Amino acid sequence: MISNLPISRDLVRTLTERSGIPSPGKASIREVVALVNKLENETGIRFVRMEMGVPGVNPPEIAIEAEINALKQGVASVYPPIEGVAALKKETSRFLKQFLNIQVDPAGCIPTCGSMQGSCAAFLTVNRTDRNKEGTLFIDPGFPVHKQQCQVLGHDYFSFDIYDYRGKRLKDKLESFFKTGKISSLLYSNPNNPSWICLNEEELSIIGELATQYNVVVIEDLAYFGMDFRNDISRPGVPPYQPTIARYTDNYILLVSTSKVFSYAGQRIAMMAVSDKLFYKKYPDLLRYFTSDILGHTIIYGALYALSAGASHSAQIGVASVLKAANDGLFNPFEEIRQYGERALVMKKMFTANGFRIVYNMDLDVPIADGFYFTIAYPGFTGSQLLEELLYYGISSITLDITGSTRTEGLRACVSQVRPEFYEVLEERLQLFFRDHS
Repeated sequence: MISNLPISRDLVRTLTERSGIPSPGKASIREVVALVNKLENETGIRFVRMEMGVPGVNPPEIAIEAEINALKQGVASVYPPIEGVAALKKETSRFLKQFLNIQVDPAGCIPTCGSMQGSCAAFLTVNRTDRNKEGTLFIDPGFPVHKQQCQVLGHDYFSFDIYDYRGKRLKDKLESFFKTGKISSLLYSNPNNPSWICLNEEELSIIGELATQYNVVVIEDLAYFGMDFRNDISRPGVPPYQPTIARYTDNYILLVSTSKVFSYAGQRIAMMAVSDKLFYKKYPDLLRYFTSDILGHTIIYGALYALSAGASHSAQIGVASVLKAANDGLFNPFEEIRQYGERALVMKKMFTANGFRIVYNMDLDVPIADGFYFTIAYPGFTGSQLLEELLYYGISSITLDITGSTRTEGLRACVSQVRPEFYEVLEERLQLFFRDHS
């Protein structure tokens, strides 16, 4: 396989032009996916694919069987309730209690077509609660499509790279934005995509205190629920629990994805959890766009009704079943996904042994954890240049530029599609790259 590398530069550039993107380094995640698909088809070379966070383990049989049974019973012919199937709402509420140690009424536990729809519905409503505010503050680096959602909706947004503002330094930085009076909502992921830093309790308390003081709604993206593998949160109702903003403010909306923790990405099903206080809070300015000034009602019957009129009926039932099993201690969803951390450990060693360095290498005063993502750079290359150069060696990724990072020399590497049987191929290609560039 290695004899076919490097791939022709002319071929990469020709296919890039045909794809309609200016360069691989400026491409979105999905555009990189499409380009690499074309390169694989044209060359017959299977890439080591690190560009997209596709789950790399099988979904739980509990969910599959429940969904199949639901389909056989005819739920596909019945519209699901927009607010969610009662069993799913109940088990989501229990799940939040068992694994985050917080209480959210089932009324505020709302299914969405993936967390992406949840964030879009949150922006649609929260960013319209106050006519004097302008939009969302993103704690970067982050998932690029969240900003794209704001752009599509016509909302303004602000952002900063948190890496140099960890711990107590976060307060002044956040407050400098909040004091402008322009911020309606704040969004971050924890663990962070792509750097894999994890906000600690001190930082969450700072965010919560300021969110309450300035009436900002925190949208906490828990796409990687339980995947800081330094802490085992797998025992229901027993500490430690998943860190969350919900302990420090009532102004929160949680986005609980099933894509990674339950490997259920293909069904596009997630849960939005709105705090009890926020769910019933009245915002008169919502009446400019919706028929109700109550936030929770507006999210469901204003935003989600307009976006999709509910999430897949059978998928809701499938997820309800696996949540119940986890809540009852009969199924450990975190055991299977620990392999992501094991892959990251192996892959990072391969990269650093071949001249690369880890860009976001520290989580405050400790080395960054091994998880779903890590970040890499190579001497003498910008992130955009490195992404394109690695394509010639059959390795794909995305730049940190598009995540809002200030580290323009870096790339994000996702471990999910690099199964152990690819390790030898990755190592060969990295050695060839190192030989050609050292």
